[in-house]
Amino acid sequence: MALARTRRSQRGVDYWPGFVDALATLLLAIMFLLSVFVLAQFLLSREITGKDAVLNRLNAQINELTQLLALERSNTQDTEDQLANLRASLSETEEERSRLEELLAQDTGAGEAAQARISGLQGRLESEQQVSQRALSQVELLNQQIAALRRQIGALEQALDVSERRDRESNTKIADLGRRLNVALAQRVQELNRYRSDFFGRLREILSDRENIRIVGDRFVFQSEVLFPSGSAILNDAGRVEMKKLADALIDLQNEIPPEISWVLRVDGHTDDVPLSGTGRYADNWELSSARATSVVKFLIDNGVPANRLVAAGFGEYQPLEAGETPEVRAKNRRIELKLTER
Repeated sequence: MALARTRRSQRGVDYWPGFVDALATLLLAIMFLLSVFVLAQFLLSREITGKDAVLNRLNAQINELTQLLALERSNTQDTEDQLANLRASLSETEEERSRLEELLAQDTGAGEAAQARISGLQGRLESEQQVSQRALSQVELLNQQIAALRRQIGALEQALDVSERRDRESNTKIADLGRRLNVALAQRVQELNRYRSDFFGRLREILSDRENIRIVGDRFVFQSEVLFPSGSAILNDAGRVEMKKLADALIDLQNEIPPEISWVLRVDGHTDDVPLSGTGRYADNWELSSARATSVVKFLIDNGVPANRLVAAGFGEYQPLEAGETPEVRAKNRRIELKLTER
């Protein structure tokens, strides 16, 4: 009668692992999403920083070329003004020449003086024509330089447009990558949750008749007395029987889980807070808890479980289930915990 009530009580607790399992899955998904978001932000910030540097460099070059263009335009205007002045002077000289020629025709007695003055004016005219020709050459050169500067500015503007277009494409690719990672994460989490639930269900069926095996959150908990003699890390006969059931369940589960899902069974060893005497094989509870977890892992490997799917960890007395110093509390804290999780 008492045993039946105990079993009914244990069956009533079966709803709690599912809730904790769902909560843990949600937390894992949130943590992974945050990691993806931080990674995407980091990559995006690096990409934008590089584009900003290129953009600033291009802007600086454009400003410099703009200043050079303004300077060249000013020089061109000065040259054109000088050329206009020379043309005006040339026009005046030609008018003076015409006037003198008229005077020469009217008064032949002043012919020699007029001829001398005409010769001087012709020399001056030729000199001014040479200066005008040089000015025209300078104007042509400046026009060519302005055209080259305009072509350089056009090339820089095209490069800037290409850079901005690549920046927009990079942002789109990063956003698409984040969406695909989120979808893949959700799929992997759902698959692992399904197989974890199957694993719990099978172990629950296999080990449901043992009162000293409990479920705490998302872990199966074996009391150390079920598996090991006191102060020892060698599995006893009952412990080997229970671990053989566990190995068979893991092998069946492994054949169903797709190979791309990275899962492991973590075996955690825990002791109570009573120090070891120091005369035995193990110096302290750290060594004892680690040795017991390792002993379980090695037994599972010997019975066909792949070694890359197993993890052994020892926690000593520093992760108790309950606080206290009574024999009952210490017995609960001496345990081996099994947890199916991601690598």
